Amino acid sequence: MKSVFVTVGTTSFDDLIATVCSPAALQVLQSRGYQKLVLQVGRGELKPALRGSPALAVEAFRFKDSLAEDLRRADLVISHAGAGSCLETLEEGKPLIVVTNEKLMDNHQLELAKQLHRDGHVLYCNCSTLVETLQSMDLSTLKPYPPGQPEKFALFLDKVVGFQ
Repeated sequence: MKSVFVTVGTTSFDDLIATVCSPAALQVLQSRGYQKLVLQVGRGELKPALRGSPALAVEAFRFKDSLAEDLRRADLVISHAGAGSCLETLEEGKPLIVVTNEKLMDNHQLELAKQLHRDGHVLYCNCSTLVETLQSMDLSTLKPYPPGQPEKFALFLDKVVGFQ
């Protein structure tokens, strides 16, 4: 069963959950062959508003000790732009769409998403362009993230955040 895993990490990002659960996004996911949608909603609303009867099986939860199994099972990951979520997904070798939260004041996450996109590892968008990104995505263009180099990722983050 082809599945999408959506994660917001330890925060709340209800706009992302609402966008993924919108009729337009659900229709695009279904048209691309996805049959299951798993939502990790963090501190946000646990019951996403699904309008109509979705053709996708939908599961939602707040937190787990580890998201590793959800990541392994996913054919596509849609994530907030948190460094931990991005790194864990990339290390698992999963295609990743990073959705930036424009409501954050100091949006260092946007810088991270842009750099990972420039390096060819992710697609990135915001909530208002997510459906368009899902429609036009070509996951075959994404480059694998080099595994087992957390020190390089740390240096990369230092540059993005401005520590170097």
